[in-house]
Amino acid sequence: MRSGTRHTRRVATASFVGTAIEIYDFNIYGLTAALIFGPQFFPTFSPVAGTLAAFVTFGAGFIARPLGSVVLSHLGDRVGRKSTLVASLVIMGAATFLTGLLPTYAVIGVWAPVLLVVLRLVQGFAVGGEWGGAVVLGVEHAPTHRRAFFGSFTQMGNPVGIVLASLTFVLLTTYLPADVFSSWGWRIPFLASIVLIGIGM
Repeated sequence: MRSGTRHTRRVATASFVGTAIEIYDFNIYGLTAALIFGPQFFPTFSPVAGTLAAFVTFGAGFIARPLGSVVLSHLGDRVGRKSTLVASLVIMGAATFLTGLLPTYAVIGVWAPVLLVVLRLVQGFAVGGEWGGAVVLGVEHAPTHRRAFFGSFTQMGNPVGIVLASLTFVLLTTYLPADVFSSWGWRIPFLASIVLIGIGM
C-alpha cells in the first residue's frame, strides 16, 4: 500500500512539475513579446505596429494548442501517456531553447519573424498535448476515491509556471542594465529552459 501511495505521489508531482515547466516556457514568450520582440524582430514597423505584430506571434501558440491536444492525446492512448508527456516536454523545451538562440531581423532579415512564428507554433503544439495527458495520467494513477484531488495537481502547475516566468523577468529587468537586457539578457529565460527540462525529466 505504501509503495502504491508513493507511486501515486510521484505521478502527481511529475504532472505538477511538468505543467509548471511547460507553462513557464509558454509565458516567457508572452513577456518577451511585450518587451523585446517588436523592435528586435519587426524593426521595419512603427513601435506600436511592431508590438502588435509580436503579440500576433504570441497568439499563434494558441492556434496550435488544439492540434497538439488532438495529436498527442491520440498518441498517448496508442503508445502510452508517459512517453507522450516526455515527448511534449522535450518538444516544448527544444522550441523554447531555440527561440533563445534565434537571430534577430538585423541578422537574417525576414526569416527572423518567420522562424519566431514557427517556434511559437511548436510551443503551442507541445503544451496543448501536455495538458490533457498530464491530467489523465494523474487521475489514472490515483486511488478511486481521490481522483479529483490528484487530477488537480496539473492545474496547480499552471499558476506556478506563470509566477516563475514573471519572477524571472522581474529579476532580469531589475539587475541587468536596460541595454544589456534588450541586447541579450532577454535570451536567458529561454536558454534556462534546458535546465528546467532536465529537472522535469
